[in-house]
Amino acid sequence: MKLLRLFDALYASRSVTKTAEQLGQSQPTVSIWLGHLRRELQDPLFVRTPDGMLPTPKADRLIGEALAALRRLSAREAEFDPATAERRFRICMTDASHANLLPQILVAVRAEAPHACIAATRIDAQTGERLRAGESDLALGYVPQLGAGFYQQMLYWQDWVCLANSRHPRVSGALDMESYWAEGHVGITSGTGHQLLETALGRLGRQRRIVLELPGFLGLGAILSNSDLIATLPRQTGETTAKTYGLALYPCPFPIEPFPVTHHWHARYHRDAGNQWLRKVIAVLFLAG
Repeated sequence: MKLLRLFDALYASRSVTKTAEQLGQSQPTVSIWLGHLRRELQDPLFVRTPDGMLPTPKADRLIGEALAALRRLSAREAEFDPATAERRFRICMTDASHANLLPQILVAVRAEAPHACIAATRIDAQTGERLRAGESDLALGYVPQLGAGFYQQMLYWQDWVCLANSRHPRVSGALDMESYWAEGHVGITSGTGHQLLETALGRLGRQRRIVLELPGFLGLGAILSNSDLIATLPRQTGETTAKTYGLALYPCPFPIEPFPVTHHWHARYHRDAGNQWLRKVIAVLFLAG
């Protein structure tokens, strides 16, 4: 695409300088691209003269084909009709988001794109590479490990709460610090915000009495509703779990750093029409304010 645009701009302007300005590139970059194009087509294509960079006969013959290809590619980039699209959208998210965010996303996507499919994949060390390779469209959640080359949009802030059985024999009305340290806890060992909880505990110099460790949030509600254990978790997950299982929800009795819930995508797909549409759907659903 960039070489076709170069061909079109240089053919029209007859000037490397004007072409560089039009494409938003430096003159050396345009010269490098022109070198690639010359090697690919095995022809000088444009020759420097007092009247500017004039096309060779082969360039004259190819310009019509180049413009037709450019129009086809541009149209293909713009084509995305949610009503008829059969695209498979792949979103990286935690298991907590399966319960908190995915149901709303599914309803919104199906309302506009009834033939589309959503594939939820986990957030892990390979998330960035999957986004770069186009194996995933978006990463949704708290993903601080993503570096350069990614766009992001912050949706809302997430703080922390505690959950317990609504019939807990020793905790009712409020959960204070004394009760928090005295009771047994469920420890969630995964999740991108897990380290923030561990950091807060480290600042206090205290350790919870962990009775059960889980790799994720699956099963947490049923466990709490049938035990006297306590869990500390992000608010949205806590509110969803409390509502589903009739649990008591309490403010966390000590401060834990909140974190942003954000969706991320790679720069390669910033202008992809389907990716743009999905980002808009998610922003409408969750963007704060």
